[in-house]
Amino acid sequence: MRFGLFIPQGWRFDLVGIDPAEQWRTMRDLARAADAGPWESLWVFDHFHTTPEPSDQATHEAWTLMSAFAASTDRIRLGQMCTCMAYRNPAYLAKVAATVDIVSGGRTEMGIGGGWYEHEWRAYGYGFPSAGERLRMLDEGVQIMRQAWTTGTATLDGRHYQVDGAIVRPLPLQGGGIPLWIAGGGEKVTLKIAAKYAAYTNFAGGDPETFDAKSAILRAHTETVGTDFDAIVRSTNYNTVVGATEAEVEDRLAAIEARITPFLGERTDVFMRNYRGENALGVGTPEQIVERLQDMKARGLGYAIHYFPEAAYDRSGIELFEREVISALS
Repeated sequence: MRFGLFIPQGWRFDLVGIDPAEQWRTMRDLARAADAGPWESLWVFDHFHTTPEPSDQATHEAWTLMSAFAASTDRIRLGQMCTCMAYRNPAYLAKVAATVDIVSGGRTEMGIGGGWYEHEWRAYGYGFPSAGERLRMLDEGVQIMRQAWTTGTATLDGRHYQVDGAIVRPLPLQGGGIPLWIAGGGEKVTLKIAAKYAAYTNFAGGDPETFDAKSAILRAHTETVGTDFDAIVRSTNYNTVVGATEAEVEDRLAAIEARITPFLGERTDVFMRNYRGENALGVGTPEQIVERLQDMKARGLGYAIHYFPEAAYDRSGIELFEREVISALS
């Protein structure tokens, strides 16, 4: 199994209390520690506002961070899970990503999806098209990026995007273009787009039953469009809190809850549902998490990407995970 690490960037209230002037240093230092460690990749999210409650707390922009990480790390691969197609013209995005790939020496991954956070869509003037329209934009945009990265130009007279000989030079350093991660688990459209174009998928399927169901649908789509199901690496994301004992895990959860309660108030319970309950598979002792991930690996999970909500304040959980979980599964 391969492992990725999310870097906190503020949108989950994961930089609160840190002076904005020090937030880049915090993110950079975490990225460099991951670069020196066992992680294959680091990741950010493409959001402009905090969630589950929009606020005045910092949320750093994903592709700006990608460029900064490209210049400040040496080995680790760099991704976003996931870029919202409609937030940027796809030819422009292809150019941005190609530049990041060159700066990084060929380490860029393109996580791409249709987007969902209505508040920030409307706040930034993008409207909020129907799910079907957002997914059609995703399909057209992926076609443009694939052309751009393999031929150096892109032309498409689409329903949502029209480009006519858009030049994207120099090409990405990676032969065949930047790997595409199609994110989302929509069964009729998103997984079909993934079947057509993706080197990787990323869908909400951290629990075994959902993962199995989405995998079966993806397989059916690959058979329909004539691609190789086994060539697509399936990934999922885990909200992760790890402690040497169950009591330590509870202490860590209590510290996270105390930190965000002043900002979320009555919505704190909504936030903490990500870390409590039977589907919080990334929360527990190393032995518990290894057992769950071994089961997921047997089901075909090839890549697990972990988000540690305490990363900006306390790296001990990450270090424990590296020693006892990654070493047991990678």
